[in-house]
Amino acid sequence: MRGEILSYLEMCQQEGVNLQKGMNYRLKPNYSVILMSQRVGAPYQDSVSTDGETLIYEGHDTPKTRGIIDPKSHDQPGFTPRGSLTENGKFHNAAQEFKQGLRVAEKVKVYEKIKNGIWADNGYFELVDSWQEVSGERLVYKFQLHLLNESDESVTTEPKVPENTRFIPSEIKIAVWKRDNGKCVECGATDHLHFDHIIPYSKGGSSLLAENIQLLCARHNLAKRDRIE
Repeated sequence: MRGEILSYLEMCQQEGVNLQKGMNYRLKPNYSVILMSQRVGAPYQDSVSTDGETLIYEGHDTPKTRGIIDPKSHDQPGFTPRGSLTENGKFHNAAQEFKQGLRVAEKVKVYEKIKNGIWADNGYFELVDSWQEVSGERLVYKFQLHLLNESDESVTTEPKVPENTRFIPSEIKIAVWKRDNGKCVECGATDHLHFDHIIPYSKGGSSLLAENIQLLCARHNLAKRDRIE
């Protein structure tokens, strides 16, 4: 559920696997999974547009192996030494095939790291573009994803544009988590939490103001639904 706050274990249980990689192409038959972070010190340069509709996700580095002490000094790989596609290569091929009209856009579930051990379900996006660009003295992969409407269970060849952005920016999530002390504002529960719009986004409530976002447990989130209190 978009906006749900999960521990690392709960996130793994939700996907049914131990998520060790940030990029997981076709983790499920009908969607892929990526893990993102915009926190200070994050290893990759992920970014979200101010309206929350577009995610630019950076590909991942070659793993540390014998002879590779600093992966940041190497181009991000599209192929393994054996010639098979890396996760970068798989996502890149999917994006390029979509651009060529050879397939529908890949559906991608996005989880965002809020703090150590705490993740937010950012919902589903669709992968619409990819490219390589110079970063410092090396090449990195970049992937462009567009937010899907919550009600849209399918993927078409054209990006969906929400009537009103429900995506909550990283800095707002972190500020709300700190302000509410990681607890439901109604009962103080610390599990099954969600980021909740005080004025519902469907009624014009902003996702860009911490004052309009609060932490609610699942019970109080469901009880509230779209009522303005």
